[in-house]
Amino acid sequence: MIIARSAQELEDALKTRPGSRGFVPTMGALHIGHRTLIDAARRENECVVVSIFVNPTQFLPGEDLSKYPRREEADFKICELSGVDILFYPDVSAMYTADEIRITAPDVRGFILEGASRPGHFDGVLTVVMKLLNLVHPTRAYFGKKDAQQLALITQMVHNFFMDVEIVPMDTVRENDGLALSSRNVYLSSEERQEALKLSAALKHATKMVMQGNVKSFTIQSAMEEILAPLDVEYVAIVNRAFQSLNEVVIGDTIVLVAARVGTTRLIDNVWM
Repeated sequence: MIIARSAQELEDALKTRPGSRGFVPTMGALHIGHRTLIDAARRENECVVVSIFVNPTQFLPGEDLSKYPRREEADFKICELSGVDILFYPDVSAMYTADEIRITAPDVRGFILEGASRPGHFDGVLTVVMKLLNLVHPTRAYFGKKDAQQLALITQMVHNFFMDVEIVPMDTVRENDGLALSSRNVYLSSEERQEALKLSAALKHATKMVMQGNVKSFTIQSAMEEILAPLDVEYVAIVNRAFQSLNEVVIGDTIVLVAARVGTTRLIDNVWM
C-alpha cells in the first residue's frame, strides 16, 4: 500500500496503478461500515484509493473538530488489510490555501434538515469532495446512505458540474442490535448507547407502519416521536429522493430521516423505502 501525503505524491502513486479506480473518501476512525465501502471498491475496480482527512471546513464553531476521533495507526492497518492500493493522508495545508474559491450548497436542499441546524456544513463537504474527486479522478466513488442528504448533494454536484465519475450509494451498516455504525458512537456511554437504539427502533416502526398500509407522513412522524422520547430530537422527516417533503410515503422514492442528541452526541439515521 502506498501512502501519499500531498497532491504530488498522490499523482505519482496513481501513475503506478492503471485501470479502473474505486475511491472511498473518509474522515478516519474507520469501522465496518467503511470496510464495506472499501470491499465494494475492491470488487468493482482494479485500483482502490482511500482518503483520510478530517475536513475543518465542514465543522461549525463549537462542533467536535478537535475531539473528532483520530486513529492513524489502526486506520492504516485496516486499509492495508482491506487491500487498499493507495491511501491519501493529507494535512490541512495540502488541501487548503488562504482566500480560495469554494463550492456552495444549493439554496434549498443545502439548508434544510442537516443544513438548517448546521449552516455552511454542506459548503465544506462539497468543497472537499470536489477537491478529492479532482485529485483522485476515480471511475467510481463510494458513499454510505446513512448520510443521505450529503449523498444527494454530492450526486447533484457531480451532475451539475458534468464530472466523469459514478457515485455509488451503499446501504447503512448496523450493529447486531440495530445501531447504525458511526465514528461518533465512541462518544456514547453504555447507558447512552442503549438510548441511541431508539433511533433505529423508530425507523423500524416506521417501516412496519408502511408495510401495514399506514403511509401518512404525519401519522408516521408522530409515532416515531413517541418512540424517540425523551431524546432531544432535532428532526423527523419524510422526503423523496430529491429531499422534497412528502405527505405520504411513496414506495421506491422515500427516505425517512431522524436526527437526535443522545447526551452530548448528535446522531443521524434513516431508512430508504
